[in-house]
Amino acid sequence: MLTDLLNWLQGLPPAGVVVGAGLLVFGECTLGLGFIAPGETGLFVLGTTANSVPKFLIMWLVTTLCAVAGDLVGYAIGKRFGPRLRQTKIVQKHGAQGWDKATDFLRRYGAWAVLIAIFLPVLRTLVPAAAGASGLPLRKFVPAVAVGATAWCALHIGIGAAAGEAAKKAEELIGTGSSILAGVLVAVVVVVVLVKRKRAKEREGALSKSG
Repeated sequence: MLTDLLNWLQGLPPAGVVVGAGLLVFGECTLGLGFIAPGETGLFVLGTTANSVPKFLIMWLVTTLCAVAGDLVGYAIGKRFGPRLRQTKIVQKHGAQGWDKATDFLRRYGAWAVLIAIFLPVLRTLVPAAAGASGLPLRKFVPAVAVGATAWCALHIGIGAAAGEAAKKAEELIGTGSSILAGVLVAVVVVVVLVKRKRAKEREGALSKSG
């Protein structure tokens, strides 16, 4: 069943898979959508389709660009609305504490916080907007985002691709092992039946001689 799912994913049009991965990542990295869109999980799952170097590189490039674009949108939103974002319904509902952590994280680490945040749930969505709201210069924000997004996308696509291949091999081994086990069981049954028949004939022969 797992192999069937992976085969189905890998059978989808490559362009559609890449676009889907890009949109999920964009949603994950943009304020608001990241609370809804399972970008990280989606990237991992869709990464199972990257079963060749060209597919991996294309997905990596597209998702990295989308992640950077999503972070820039978040930064622009933060720049536009500033600290008032903390009072918005979506932040209050999903991430008021996360917003406080994001702003504190930025105060303590500056651009390094942007680089690290992409690897941390919630902060990945909130830090770009918090960076814009806190006035972190764009010239410091962009390089940190580019490096973080590149590493984050490569990591999850790579894990997905490796997991997909490992799952297929494991299922193949399980299938092979099941066939071998079934063959052994059949052989045992045949041997047992033959031995019983032989003993039954021997007993019949012994009875006929004694009679």
